[in-house]
Amino acid sequence: MADLLYLRHSTDKQTDARQRHALAALLAAGAPAYEDPATSSRVLSVHRAGFKQLLDEAAVGDTIRIADAARLFRSVADIIALRPVLIRRGLHLRVESGLLSGIDLASDDPGTKMMVSVLAAVLEFQRDMISENTREGVAAAEAAGKTLGRPAALDEGEVVELVEAYREGAAVKALARQYGIAPKTVRRVLDAAGARDVPDDLSALDEGEDQDDVADGPAAPADPVAVVDVPGLVAEHLADVADDAVRQALADGQTIRRGQGYSVRVTAPVSVHAAMIEHSATALMQSPAGRKAHRIHSDRVTSARTAS
Repeated sequence: MADLLYLRHSTDKQTDARQRHALAALLAAGAPAYEDPATSSRVLSVHRAGFKQLLDEAAVGDTIRIADAARLFRSVADIIALRPVLIRRGLHLRVESGLLSGIDLASDDPGTKMMVSVLAAVLEFQRDMISENTREGVAAAEAAGKTLGRPAALDEGEVVELVEAYREGAAVKALARQYGIAPKTVRRVLDAAGARDVPDDLSALDEGEDQDDVADGPAAPADPVAVVDVPGLVAEHLADVADDAVRQALADGQTIRRGQGYSVRVTAPVSVHAAMIEHSATALMQSPAGRKAHRIHSDRVTSARTAS
C-alpha cells in the first residue's frame, strides 16, 4: 500500500510551492507525485491527465494524498464523479492539513458522503464568488475607462501604413514579418479596414466556378458537429479509453448537474459521439444502471445525428 501525491494549480502564473511544503515529508520519503499544472478546477478530476495517470498506476489499498481538498475537487459534480471511481478501485483519499486531515474522504459510508458533499458545495461557492468578484472588477474598470486585455499590436499610424502597403501589392506574410506580428493579425487589421475583398481560402473557387456559387456557402460537412449531453456514468467509463478524440471531447465538455447526478455536455463531430457509444457499450451492459445510461446516450446521439 503506497502513498500517491497529487498536486494542481490553476494557471501558469501559479506554483505548487505551498502544496509541496504541506507534502514535504512524503516527498522526502520518495512518494511519487502526479501533477496537473495550469489546469482549471472546472475540469473534472477524472478528466485531468495527471490524475488519470495516478489512477492508472494506483493499486488497491493505495492512498491518494493532497495538500488541500480544492486541489482535487471544487464542485459537487466533481466529487459525485470522483468518489465512485475511488471506491470501486479500493483507493483512499486523505487531505494532509486542516480539519479533514484524519478522515478518509473516499470512505463508503453515509456520514463521509454527506460531509464531502457539503465541503464540495462550499468550495464551489468560493470559486463562484471569485469569478463573480472578477467580473465585477472588470466591469468597474471598463466603466472607469480603463483598457483591459493585451495592448494593440499596432498603433493607429502603423495600421494606416500596413493597409496602404497591402493595397499597393505587399503580401500578408511579408507585412507580418515587417511589423513582427502574426499573419492572422494582419488579415484581421485588413478586414477591419475593409481592404480585403477575397476569401482566405481560394481552394473553394474551382475553375469555372463564379463568386455567386461560393456565396451560397460551403457544402455541409461529412462529419457534422453535434452537442450531446453524455450521462455521468457513461463519461466515467470513457475517462480511461485509449481514444484521444473521445477523451479530449470529454475534457472540453461542460458539466451539467441534474439532481443527484450529472452529465457532460460535449460538442464534437458525430463520429466522436459514435465512438463514445462503441467504447462504453461493453462495460455499461453489466448493470441495469449502465444499460439505462447507454440507452439514453445512444438515443441522444441518434437524435443529434438526425438533426445534423
